[in-house]
Amino acid sequence: MPEMETFYYPPSFYLDPTITRRQVLEDQVELWWFREPRRSLFCYCASVALIMVLGLGGVGLLSTTSSLSGEWRLGVGTTLCLLALAVLLKQLLSSAIQDMNCVHSRRRIEQLKSGGRADPALILAVGLAVALCGTVLLCMAAISNQAHDSRDMMVSGAVLMAAGTGMALAVVGYSILVHLRRRREMIRRRRRMRLNSARRLRSRVFNVSAGQMSQVRREASSSRTSLI
Repeated sequence: MPEMETFYYPPSFYLDPTITRRQVLEDQVELWWFREPRRSLFCYCASVALIMVLGLGGVGLLSTTSSLSGEWRLGVGTTLCLLALAVLLKQLLSSAIQDMNCVHSRRRIEQLKSGGRADPALILAVGLAVALCGTVLLCMAAISNQAHDSRDMMVSGAVLMAAGTGMALAVVGYSILVHLRRRREMIRRRRRMRLNSARRLRSRVFNVSAGQMSQVRREASSSRTSLI
């Protein structure tokens, strides 16, 4: 009677096909730029809206600069245009690096891609700069002697301060939500890994039991043959 062989399968054999497919996709550098498309789209739309608002606000202040008393309009308008240009340059830089495919580090791609760590940091810096401009305008309006100009400065300063503070708070809230989401995904991943390890353990126990049963059957058959 031919001996029955017990086959041992490596641990990777018992992996979930979805996990294996996910691991294969994660090895592709080109796909690292397109992970979490909803988050990337949200940050991209926020950046575009921020560029438009800052640009229009800066152009509006620059276009109303008509006399020496409107120097603050020139300064604040130029600052807003420079902030809009900084956000635009970041988006163009990310697109250029992605098209050239010159970065192969996962950490760098996670920073530079749309929705990466650079976008919240840049928007937070822009929000703080806008809030600072509003605070300076409010202080200048408090010590200004011209009533009409001080009123415009106070209104503009209040709007800029509120907008900058709102942007900073929005970035903080967004960062907290992203942190909670990553933590929840990490917990799910750990649970999935535990389930896979339990499945592999059960499969190994089944293989060992099958091997023992086959050995018992071989011994029983050899005993019967010797008795005959």
